[in-house]
Amino acid sequence: MATERPMAALDAAMMTGDVLTNPMHVAALLIFTPPPGSDCHYVDDLFRDGLLHLGGVDPRLSKRPHIGAGTFGRWVWQEVDVDLYSHVQRRVLPPESGEAGLWQLVADLHSLPLDRHRPLWMAYLIDGLPDGRFAFYIKLHHTLVDGVEGMQMIADGLTTDPDARDVKPFYSAGVHAPEPRAEAAGGPPNPLSLLSAIASTAGSSIGLARNLIGGGIDYLAAAAEGISPAPLSAPFTRFNDALGFKRAAAGGSWPLPRFRSVTQVAREGIADTVTINDVLTAVVSGALRGWLQDHDELPASSLIGFCPISVRAGDGSAGSGTGNMFGLQQCPLGTDLADPVARLTLVHRAMAWAKDQVARRGSAATVLLTTPNLVPTLLLSMLPLTPKWRTGYNVPISNVRGPAQDMYFNGAHLDALYPVSTVFDGFGLNATICSYADTVSFGYVAGRNLVPDVDTLIGHTEAALTELETALGR
Repeated sequence: MATERPMAALDAAMMTGDVLTNPMHVAALLIFTPPPGSDCHYVDDLFRDGLLHLGGVDPRLSKRPHIGAGTFGRWVWQEVDVDLYSHVQRRVLPPESGEAGLWQLVADLHSLPLDRHRPLWMAYLIDGLPDGRFAFYIKLHHTLVDGVEGMQMIADGLTTDPDARDVKPFYSAGVHAPEPRAEAAGGPPNPLSLLSAIASTAGSSIGLARNLIGGGIDYLAAAAEGISPAPLSAPFTRFNDALGFKRAAAGGSWPLPRFRSVTQVAREGIADTVTINDVLTAVVSGALRGWLQDHDELPASSLIGFCPISVRAGDGSAGSGTGNMFGLQQCPLGTDLADPVARLTLVHRAMAWAKDQVARRGSAATVLLTTPNLVPTLLLSMLPLTPKWRTGYNVPISNVRGPAQDMYFNGAHLDALYPVSTVFDGFGLNATICSYADTVSFGYVAGRNLVPDVDTLIGHTEAALTELETALGR
């Protein structure tokens, strides 16, 4: 009989949501070039070795969800033996498919819910790319890892040594550090994991109540300045409607020095506190503005981004001993502004204010103050007769730091690393950004019924970056 343990409350809520509404998994796409001198059997050998000679599977990936009469209607985790042949599979692209065919396959695989009768993860080895390249598409359920920990899990299955030939895949036992290393992964957890952490620690303290009251007053003042939107003030877009069953996905990579250069110029012309994350967010804003203009759907008021926020406490305490504090924030994206510098200025002011709120009020207060805007966005999208006038947010935007050095897997060079995140009813488009070595990758995923041409956002991203460079006098 499988060993059982109760599921955390938010994990149980996510599993119920997975059953009733949308699949809740996160994923990544890794593209590799085989090592010099490798023969035509290289990918075959990788696939075979990925099924054999493992020495066990990571415990986080050896449990499945279960609910039934024996659990009294509660979700539990059951520890089970893993049948790798069900979790590690191979796909071969048709000839001449190219990266467009790869992204179509990724979108199709991302549309499929994970089988709840087995541990909630899958790994696909995909070959048939030009020049002998191949890819891994890896997806894991949100209840197992958040985006940051998932990225760290994948990175742990790689190496900086191009000559190493004994590297075990990410799902092998003993590959990972014993404790999660969220700070090393370089970004805040996503909204769902933040809510889970806050729910377990918020309590009903007097300090929290004081921060909620003070934070509420601050929000009213910021709304008057235009750097934090009023509740349910985001314009309704097609991104905020209900999802179908299919997904669309696309990704593109750019040299990191381009964004560093823009950031440096912006620090000289806008404010010396402009961050590279401000620039990345402003580029997404410009891409969304261009896409909406192409479809004659650009709202007169600004879209609102849903952004995880990370700050480091000045004394290194952050209340938890880690030196980091995480929160959620609504960020006006300035999509109603034609001037890209004005958009970047607005994004910077909004994000700087948000970081100050997290530092002053704490994670719990900022998340709880944001939740009343989040919940109606998710619920109203599922009600067919609700007037589609306003919503709380339009699009989640997050940034996860990947490995800072070139990485290899048994001699194969990791050329690109793309995040493929989660979409929900009400949040039908997701933009996630990931740095790797000297590149920055943008991953867009959407409901196919809402944004069937999501691949055109890659061109709009380049156009938005070029526009910003030109406007700043690069």
